[in-house]
Amino acid sequence: MSFWKTITRKEDPRVYENKDGHLVRSLKVRDFLALGVGTIVSASIFTLPGEVAAMHTGPAVAISFVVAAVVAGLVAFAYAEMAAAMPFAGSAYSWINVVFGEFFGWIAGWALLAEYFIALAFVGAGLSANLRALLAPAGIKLPAALSNAFGTEGGVVDIISVVVIAVVAILIANGASKAARVENLLVVLKVFAILLFVVVGLTAIKSSNYVPFIPQYHETANGAFGGWQGIYAGVSMIFLSYIGFDSIAANSAEAINPQKTMPRGILGSLLIAVVLFVSVAMVLMGVLPYTKYANSAEPVGLALRAAGHGGVAVVVQSIAVVGMFTALIGMSLAGSRLIYSFGRDGMLPKWLGKVDKSGRPNRALWTLTIVAIVIAAFFPFAFLSQLVSAGTLIAFMFVSLGIYALRKREGKDIADPSFKMPFYPVMPALAFLASLLVFFGLDYQAKLYAGIWFIFGLLIYFAYGMHHSFLAKKKEK
Repeated sequence: MSFWKTITRKEDPRVYENKDGHLVRSLKVRDFLALGVGTIVSASIFTLPGEVAAMHTGPAVAISFVVAAVVAGLVAFAYAEMAAAMPFAGSAYSWINVVFGEFFGWIAGWALLAEYFIALAFVGAGLSANLRALLAPAGIKLPAALSNAFGTEGGVVDIISVVVIAVVAILIANGASKAARVENLLVVLKVFAILLFVVVGLTAIKSSNYVPFIPQYHETANGAFGGWQGIYAGVSMIFLSYIGFDSIAANSAEAINPQKTMPRGILGSLLIAVVLFVSVAMVLMGVLPYTKYANSAEPVGLALRAAGHGGVAVVVQSIAVVGMFTALIGMSLAGSRLIYSFGRDGMLPKWLGKVDKSGRPNRALWTLTIVAIVIAAFFPFAFLSQLVSAGTLIAFMFVSLGIYALRKREGKDIADPSFKMPFYPVMPALAFLASLLVFFGLDYQAKLYAGIWFIFGLLIYFAYGMHHSFLAKKKEK
């Protein structure tokens, strides 16, 4: 068989239906809305608007959030159609495997795996830092050796990060539906905290803080500031916040009635997230001049204290810490289902694709958890943050273009979904081009680390996956 035919061999969608039939379909629309909102509206809603405003946009940070949401929304329509037509575990990896072939599916999946490993570790470390900051005024302080990653500020292991990631894994190991119930409760609590900040903050807004809304463009040590150039730089920073809807698609094999559940969960959660992000950004900019948020890790708390609402600040920040569990649950669920899919197809060792007697892919879950704990506990990894965006944008481009290949097969060997991406064939092209534009806006380091990650992925594919995949075994017979 030629090299090209080998890397473009495609999986039969009926095979995935049979393999994923062991997973329990127990998740409803409300579960996916909570999963999506919980993952998208993570710690970043309490930190990112102030940081982006101070570095790039000024009061126009809300425009960056809207533009990033439009890009994410275009891709979300593609995700919704793919998830409705092919409700398989592994989201983009499985879909691209079916429509473009094994090698391209592996590249898309490998891109997403970077997101889950690193983002899970980041949120764990972020929860640890925020919890320690809340406990410090009460005189509760861990030694430096147990507070920071290995080699940073006298740290040996970030023990809180280790514990919270492990606790989430234990919760999910007992069933996706149980984890979803906890997620639903925590998301309601988190949305309450956001709305509380917005309502209280509205009483302290000064219209002068919005002038000029788009500051004049100039270059700074952080890159572009002001003008449309600054807004564009802000979009590339903010886009990381919206990528959580992939966590919904990754669990589509566990959805009740995925034809309706998946589109509603993906598009609904993104819409809710946009409204919350823009509301927080606008209130933050109105309460204090954007320059005050420079180098602030907790701009929401800073704004509330400046407005004389220190008690509300404590309540909001406390809920924010608890609310970070929602992102950990969403990413652990999605990442474990992706690793399960790799094992299911023989792209990684087959034991990762096995489920327990209750139909749960817990071997994949614990593999994800152990790697994330090692990253969060022992490695200083701030320089890897944009790799999350870079990898995910590459997967988004694959999914957007995949709609063209999918349409030719809908109603034939792939189910004809009740939801379809509107304005075909224009919208898939717009989703691809918009993702590409945001990718170009990432800094040089992000692209460099993404390149290194992909070289590592190519080595694994050509050394192991290409020869051990189920499609390879099928061809040998």
